[in-house]
Amino acid sequence: MTYARATQMLVTVLGTTFTVYHLYVAFVGVPEPLIFRGTHLLWMLVLAFLVYAGFSGRRDEPPGFVDWLFVAASLASVGYIFYEYEYFITRFATVDDLRPADWILGTTLIVCILEATRRVLGAALSITAIVFMAYCLTFTNVSAQMMLDQLYMTTDGILGIPISVSATYVVLFIIFGAFVEKTGTGKLFMDFGLALAGAKPGGPAKVAVITSGMFGTISGSAVSNVMTTGVFTIPMMKRIGYRPAFAGAVEAVASTGGQIMPPIMGAAAFVMAEYLAVSYLTVAVMALLPAFLYYLAVYAAVHLEARRTGMRGLPKPDLPQMRAVLQERGHQFIPLLVITAVLFAGYSAPYAALCGIFSVLPTALLRKSTRHYVRIGVIIDALTSAAKDTLTIALACAAAGIVIGVVLLSGLAIEFTAFIVRISQDTLTVALVLTAIAGIVLGMGLPTTPAYIIQVALLVPALVKLGVQIEAAHLFVFYYSCLSTITPPVALAVFAAKGIAGGNLWDTGWAAVKLGATGYIVPFMCVYSTALMLMGPWQDVLLAAVTASIGVVCLAAGLHAYFIKPAKWWERLMLLGAAMVLITPGLITDLIGASLIALTILSQVMIPRPEAAAFVMPPEPGAPATAKATTSPSAGSAF
Repeated sequence: MTYARATQMLVTVLGTTFTVYHLYVAFVGVPEPLIFRGTHLLWMLVLAFLVYAGFSGRRDEPPGFVDWLFVAASLASVGYIFYEYEYFITRFATVDDLRPADWILGTTLIVCILEATRRVLGAALSITAIVFMAYCLTFTNVSAQMMLDQLYMTTDGILGIPISVSATYVVLFIIFGAFVEKTGTGKLFMDFGLALAGAKPGGPAKVAVITSGMFGTISGSAVSNVMTTGVFTIPMMKRIGYRPAFAGAVEAVASTGGQIMPPIMGAAAFVMAEYLAVSYLTVAVMALLPAFLYYLAVYAAVHLEARRTGMRGLPKPDLPQMRAVLQERGHQFIPLLVITAVLFAGYSAPYAALCGIFSVLPTALLRKSTRHYVRIGVIIDALTSAAKDTLTIALACAAAGIVIGVVLLSGLAIEFTAFIVRISQDTLTVALVLTAIAGIVLGMGLPTTPAYIIQVALLVPALVKLGVQIEAAHLFVFYYSCLSTITPPVALAVFAAKGIAGGNLWDTGWAAVKLGATGYIVPFMCVYSTALMLMGPWQDVLLAAVTASIGVVCLAAGLHAYFIKPAKWWERLMLLGAAMVLITPGLITDLIGASLIALTILSQVMIPRPEAAAFVMPPEPGAPATAKATTSPSAGSAF
């Protein structure tokens, strides 16, 4: 047996046992916090150095001497917590002096986390943690001993809330997602989207919106969504005539929305539930209507862009039939329904995830089309993949724990709050704009979870001080943590989509901003109208939902220059104006918005204008039987 093969087998064993351990803990109960969180972190560090070997962190080479050195260092630094457990839980934090072993092994663990994070997630998050530690030591009265004590010896640093959420909640939903993916549910989502919208104008783009939204309910990662569904949807969009930049933007924006789409949102949503001290179901319910508005706007933008440029859909004979899709694979929706039902029955998120996991394989056995997935090899592959997929979240949470520990110790959050309040001069709108900008900047290059955690520490207190309801404040920064993945110049989801589409990076990025424009406005809507978070009397919720839905459609129409017909510049201004006033609650603003829409419709009906022409080209010889619809020269480009 070769060294590389032996290493692969070791990774498989470690990944499988890691996953089984977390399933066991979810079933019997969570151990003591330091033990459980430390075990979770240790497993992740060891796997990170074995899977992402070498200084470059390449996944296709076996680990070398330095990698094994980091593995040994991780075992020693975390193992010390287990060995001296009584000492850790009985000492007075930040009062008792550190032992020499505390200094050495605490520093070692921080170095291991920063290096593992750099290999798995890139340098941005590690640099962010280093900058915060340097600030703490340079510009505050905090000593190196106090900082190391906070980060290593307590549950307010590395082993704090973020890593607890990763170990308790997130890993179970990642396991669920791995089992669902390995049993072929991705094909169900793709065929379902094709049957539902493939033949409509701009069909492949609408399929991307539907499929990515559905896949997002089991992955919660924008980049993962792009890499999974984009390899199918982006080529389809390009085939019917969409520019590469627009095709990539559609997939990036649709995939980003998966993080805010219940019932299974991104990992940051579980962290939010922990910070708010509410159930995950409460967070999912709060996010439901905003997520609907987000996808409604993206779908409307895709539809209106297709109408403006004359895009056709795919020919119906080449598309799967909905009845056949549901008959063959419709049963694979059952695990999602199980999780939703268990959550609504009042049980905890880990229990719901556990029920969902244990329902996947019996569900696959219900039909011959999916029965072949129930094999030992597939199960082991799912268990190992789940462990590897957890790496990004767990290490992000560990590095974010360093940042949070420093922020709590240094009082930086109080200073940042005072700064925002002072600059905004107690004006909420200005504070929200500043917070949104800061959120996007802080989120550049960072995964959603650490971006959200950092913003909670720095930005949420300022919003709460200015009178924003705490749930709305958390949802506000959560949205902007997600949107940083599609906002140039550093937009991870756009980078992934551009790699598949082959378009220009900046064109793809700005097209994504245009498509996801509603996402930048919805957080403001939630702050000014908590009815959009399903809070308050049902009459208020219904009115807010209707007016906001009309508003986001108007916004899409104004940005994409098409409503009933191609829109003139003054009609676009009226549509954008209607969108702005409709997202603000109130009778007067609703009446103004309705009047602007009525004027736009009147203008569109009375002033004639040419429609975009389109024709369908037959497939090239030897090509698949998918038709190619091409816009006429007069239709113009998407952007």
